[in-house]
Amino acid sequence: MARAHGLGLLLALLLPVVGTSLPGTVIRLNKAMLGYVSEIGRAPLQQALKVTVPYFLDWNGEVHQPTRIQISNVRVSQFHLKFIANFGVRMLVAANFTFKVFRVPEPLELTLPVVLLADARVAQGSIGTPVVSISACFPLFNAAPVFEGSAGVAPGLLVPVQKHIKAVLQNKLCLSVSNLVQGLNVHLGTLIGLTPVGPESQIRYSMINAPTVTEDYISLDICAILFLLGKPIVLPVEATHFVLPAHVGAAGAMATVGLSQDLFDSALLLLQKAGALNLDITGQLKSEDNLLNTSVLGQLIPEVARQFPEPMPVALKVRLGATPVATLYTNNATIQLQPFVEVQAVASNSAFRSLFSFNVVVNLSLQLSMSNVKLQGTTSVLGDIQLTVASSNVGFIDTNRVRPLMDTLFQKPLLNHLNALLGMGIALPKVVNLRYVNSEVFVYEGYVVVSSGLLYQR
Repeated sequence: MARAHGLGLLLALLLPVVGTSLPGTVIRLNKAMLGYVSEIGRAPLQQALKVTVPYFLDWNGEVHQPTRIQISNVRVSQFHLKFIANFGVRMLVAANFTFKVFRVPEPLELTLPVVLLADARVAQGSIGTPVVSISACFPLFNAAPVFEGSAGVAPGLLVPVQKHIKAVLQNKLCLSVSNLVQGLNVHLGTLIGLTPVGPESQIRYSMINAPTVTEDYISLDICAILFLLGKPIVLPVEATHFVLPAHVGAAGAMATVGLSQDLFDSALLLLQKAGALNLDITGQLKSEDNLLNTSVLGQLIPEVARQFPEPMPVALKVRLGATPVATLYTNNATIQLQPFVEVQAVASNSAFRSLFSFNVVVNLSLQLSMSNVKLQGTTSVLGDIQLTVASSNVGFIDTNRVRPLMDTLFQKPLLNHLNALLGMGIALPKVVNLRYVNSEVFVYEGYVVVSSGLLYQR
């Protein structure tokens, strides 16, 4: 199975996807990928072409004398792949086969150059995975074989041996390549499943339709489903079909991955539904730099000082009732949060009592990066945090006076919490043992592009 990995890497990247949903992703494998596949696929291809040759039956005038023939070496001197528009991938292989003919008294060694042409088609399977098949395959024997140690051997033996070997290769080489691809399909079938996003959430990818092939790339339209506790995340507004424009991302990249606005909306909706964006902010009362106590608040809100003559701990309960909004513009990604923040204090009976609450609007700059196969994010605050009093049990609140304190108490814990979540990342479509390397992330209006190299590691 391992030998199928290298040859199949080109198409394997396309195949870790299953399910159905609207948020769109597009994967393009570009010409640069073909050279990498040729490089890492050479060794497994050579191994696959080392087929078994049956005994040659030599008629000596009385009985058939079996002669053992073995391929001692296969050296692939050329392995070239290219895209065929509206079809798939064409493979051209030039290889030198070395055979050992075990005849008496001395064995013969034969070198035979072979050119192998094969066309691979990629279709959509019934379970939402691509299926690779060899649609045409032709071994060509353009040069005469070279025999070593053939002095004194009658041409009547050499010619039949040559015909026998060519007949075997004619039948077996294409079958071996086809088996290599079939093994790849079996391997790719094991990729059906969910990839964790968080403790209770997963993402699953699947093909929407058959791949699009041009002379420059092969492209897959993929849908992504995010799950929370086994239930799919469904956007309140029907997602539109995502089309990745041509000539985006970095030139010369092996892979170009386009991620739609709807995918980001689904991810944020998942975080909101999971309650992952909620947090409680507390402090240590005896800490010298602790600002979360009634004494500090009492300096800004007189009624707090009256109700709490002694310093008592204060907590901020941050709850996200509204779904965060992501906005993607060229070279600029932002997130808007609208949390509800309730300020509570510990009363004399050790129970928390609500002092007041704010409706808050926070605008965040979003920076995206890649780590291995995951897209990660970090945020920073844009502009001022907007505060509106929602309720108060301590009389009038001057938001202009309270805002600097709220910025200090609220901003850093919120960013730490949010960046920890976004730092977990979300896995892009991948194949086992494949990493994205030297990745660049580009933000465009309504979508994000990841341009990347690829590294396959067994």
